[in-house]
Amino acid sequence: MRTDAEPWLPDLCRLPRLATLFGVAELVVVVLALSPDGGVPWTPARFATASGFALFLALAVAVVLCTSRHALSRLPVPLGSAAALAAAFVVALACASLVFNLDRGLGYGLLPAGVTLARFALASAALAALIAAVALRYLYVLDGWQAQVRAAARAQADALQARIRPHFLFNSLNAIIGLVRRDPAVAEHALLDLSDLFRAALVAGEGIASSTLREEVELAERYLAIEALRLGPRLRVDWRRAEPLPWTQPLPRLVLQPLVENAVLHGVSRLADGGTVQIALRAEDGMLRVAVSNPAPPEGPAPAAPAGAGHAQASIGHRLAFAFGPRAGLTAGREDGYYRCELCVPLDSVRSQ
Repeated sequence: MRTDAEPWLPDLCRLPRLATLFGVAELVVVVLALSPDGGVPWTPARFATASGFALFLALAVAVVLCTSRHALSRLPVPLGSAAALAAAFVVALACASLVFNLDRGLGYGLLPAGVTLARFALASAALAALIAAVALRYLYVLDGWQAQVRAAARAQADALQARIRPHFLFNSLNAIIGLVRRDPAVAEHALLDLSDLFRAALVAGEGIASSTLREEVELAERYLAIEALRLGPRLRVDWRRAEPLPWTQPLPRLVLQPLVENAVLHGVSRLADGGTVQIALRAEDGMLRVAVSNPAPPEGPAPAAPAGAGHAQASIGHRLAFAFGPRAGLTAGREDGYYRCELCVPLDSVRSQ
């Protein structure tokens, strides 16, 4: 959702938004060229001239709306919208009048001889205002949708704070208390790991990609070190790093640790003899892939996902798709007594906020 301090008028200073405005302007030229008006035929030269003029008007309107965005956003939406369209009309009117006078004065003959200044300027200004209205409305709705998606992503990230469950905290502290006199150095290191883990949970909702692959791996290692105090030799970890890896690749915070937590809580800890959590990292074909596998308890019918794991997996999948687009996501399934989750993201393709 938009805040009161955030301008509601779409930002035309960004290149993707400017490209949208150019696309709408060019579409209007194509519509005019295809319409059967019975007037001057549309030659390739005329089409190129009209396209250049339309893009020139769109650029001039974009510059004015970009520089006046904050001022217009201080007005109520209806009044500010009317002011934005009026500004687009006036700017286009001035630009069209300038182009008309230059064409007539220099004798280029780009404009038909029967077209008057008033008709050319007013028609051009009206079309520019129409283009601005369509583009601004589309971008306004798009901004609203993206704000809702960001809010949902932040809510899901905030929910991950509760993934560091109270009983995990109590069990960890009890294990650390038992080490204070026997091995103070290990107890101190465990407390530092626990502190880092909770700090990451508290800032999980900040930014689309506020962490990196290296930081996510380090958090998972800290979590596993704490669980090793509780489970002892029942918990075995097999890291498989296919170097070179993009350690600075941006990632949403807390996308790996919850998967490792599910592997421990819903897999290894439920087996009398424990088991091995395998974490494989590789980069291939422009994609980063991180897979977490664990032995699944054999009793009962095989579920589609471990109990309690579905929320974390859905949240991580949504956050990855929002940050990196439709190519990113999370897949999970059970096969041959093992449960496997794999997250994949395109390398270096974080969406702008």
